Amino acid sequence: MTKQTKKAKKQTRKPSPNKLRIGILFGGRSGEHEVSLLSAASILKAIDQTKYEVIPIGITKQGQWLTSSSAQHLLTGNTKPAPALKKSASSKSITLNASADLVQGSTALAQQNGSLAQSLDVIFPVLHGTFGEDGTIQGLFELADIAYVGSGVLGSATGMDKTVMKQLFAAAGLPQTPHVNLLRSEWKSDAKRCIKRIEKKLTYPVFVKPANLGSSVGISKVHDRSELAPAMDLAASFDRKLIIEQGVGGPGSKPRELEVAVLGNDSPEASVVGEIVPGAEFYDYNAKYHSDASIPIIPAQLSKSESKQIREMAIAAFRACDCAGLARVDFLMEPAVKNKKGREAKPARIYLNEINTMPGFTSISMYPKLWEASGLPYQQLINRLIDLAAERHQEKQQTTFTRV
Repeated sequence: MTKQTKKAKKQTRKPSPNKLRIGILFGGRSGEHEVSLLSAASILKAIDQTKYEVIPIGITKQGQWLTSSSAQHLLTGNTKPAPALKKSASSKSITLNASADLVQGSTALAQQNGSLAQSLDVIFPVLHGTFGEDGTIQGLFELADIAYVGSGVLGSATGMDKTVMKQLFAAAGLPQTPHVNLLRSEWKSDAKRCIKRIEKKLTYPVFVKPANLGSSVGISKVHDRSELAPAMDLAASFDRKLIIEQGVGGPGSKPRELEVAVLGNDSPEASVVGEIVPGAEFYDYNAKYHSDASIPIIPAQLSKSESKQIREMAIAAFRACDCAGLARVDFLMEPAVKNKKGREAKPARIYLNEINTMPGFTSISMYPKLWEASGLPYQQLINRLIDLAAERHQEKQQTTFTRV
């Protein structure tokens, strides 16, 4: 064995053989960058340090990868004057080449010329939205042949793209509200035609959304035609694909917003059903992250049959999108309509709204809270997700990718 070979082996050796080395990846080039920082900070605080060696990995809004103190600095949200974030010889930045090797300039995360797969046992990509939850980063992990938490390329992509997601839900026979899909180019070239198309199929109020984003970024509730164009322009600023959905509940009647957390790979399980009572007209970005007015109710006040139906629908949605690891599934429940005598003239109706493959993950986010109410505390939930990532990666090793 040559000296160079011995040196290479020494460089790629894991420093803590009794601990799994977990990379917590956060930040990213997304409108949900700040949400990712909150989720990652919570995970880093709660993860079992006696069981795992934890490596924080940050991605700036400009796409620069950072580790060590630079990543911690990003986590605080103070990214402007910090010398650690400047591209210099001493900056702990990461570059990725086409073969998915990860090399760091000074203090080596993967050791010099070492691969990402050799350096880390599992990556937990706490990335929300574009470039993190849409299958792009998952493709990189697949190329690197490394275990990672959450859905694969297909599940992540379909879970992000609401137009494709709804097609899969329809194919699975899951009830949804009526909706219209449009392209930004269609809206910009002929807005009047788009408005006619929307009003022909839907009635106000409607919700206008970018097809590929989460955390209610870019979403507007439109009550009449006068509000439609600004809402379309806002959504179009975030994505080339737009989706316009029929509002549920009708005039003076709000739908109930229900959520279920799903956990698992090929045999997923559903948590208890939770409900969000928004402090605003609907559960928008401010209501989720900047207001204490929204009220979570766990478990939601439902009949046994309603709860069973919603939980079964959540698992069906998870499977329809080929998800893995975790997902939060959101529902809208149209209230029952009663006649003048107080009798039920029209029963309550449950609609599947959407699936979120990497939901908010602070200790007070709905996904962890739903599992806590189901008997799985936050730290144990993190352990379970890491186990599921390793399990899925190990199962994938049974697949033959080349011919002998």
